[in-house]
Amino acid sequence: MPLRATLLYLSRHRGLRAWAEHSSLARRVSSRFIAGRTLDDALTVCRQIRSQGITATLDYLGENVKSTEEAAACRDMCIRALGALHAAGLEPNVSLKLTQFGMDLSPEACEENVTALVKTAASLGGFVRIDMEGSAYTDRTLELVRRIHRQYNACGTVVQAYLFRSHDDLASLIQEGIRVRLCKGAYLEPPEIAFAGKADVDHHYIGLAHHLLGATQTHPGYYPALATHDERIIDRVERFATNNGIARDSFEFQMLYGIRRDLQQRLIADGYRMRLYVPFGEAWFPYFMRRLAERPANLLFLARNLLRS
Repeated sequence: MPLRATLLYLSRHRGLRAWAEHSSLARRVSSRFIAGRTLDDALTVCRQIRSQGITATLDYLGENVKSTEEAAACRDMCIRALGALHAAGLEPNVSLKLTQFGMDLSPEACEENVTALVKTAASLGGFVRIDMEGSAYTDRTLELVRRIHRQYNACGTVVQAYLFRSHDDLASLIQEGIRVRLCKGAYLEPPEIAFAGKADVDHHYIGLAHHLLGATQTHPGYYPALATHDERIIDRVERFATNNGIARDSFEFQMLYGIRRDLQQRLIADGYRMRLYVPFGEAWFPYFMRRLAERPANLLFLARNLLRS
């Protein structure tokens, strides 16, 4: 089994997850990518990176909850996070997954949970990013985002470059004024609906990124996010923005907490906006394994630091 597929399989292994979440070694290894177990831990990280000119979106980790009570608890934690960020003088900005808010249990209850969160964000001048999961959720996610956006205009979503459908999705979201985070995609998908090769995904990502950047000129006020750690893609984005007179503050780059700190600082120094996806909570293991699966260099980084210690 290829390395990426193996890591994604392990991310769903209940026994391994139970061991990892109680292992001091596993917690130490994962701390590079996880802000901590508590909201206070996450706020400390948000203050630290803000002093470096970087903003944050907080992500309370968890997905595929087992009860509506668990989904409501996730909603309440995200509402608390918005309030705590606002009270700390930080931008109230959070990200969530619909399976964490109960989509698999009750689509109606899930939408009520998300609506309550977005309503709170709107009242604080904040923003909610509704993340994209596997392709089985794509249509349901976009439909829910559109309904709630029409009510509160305080939420956006994610488009995954490896899906064939993403060009059409992106075009319609731009027309509706729905803010998009563009990413490559981290779930295993069948070849009938998604690009399998890195070169194809990269090519599609660049085309979609150009489309988003162009939208900042054709749709005044539109503010996209480009989520990537790929320096070659970032260079292409920078050249396109410069050659087309696109202001550096009209969009933002996004990266994951703990990855490519050198590149984050270089982009900030060059006048670009940078936001980090800052995860926290007890349910960190599946997230951590997907980060390793996305980028083999992350495995090498961890191995080097373990050897040093």
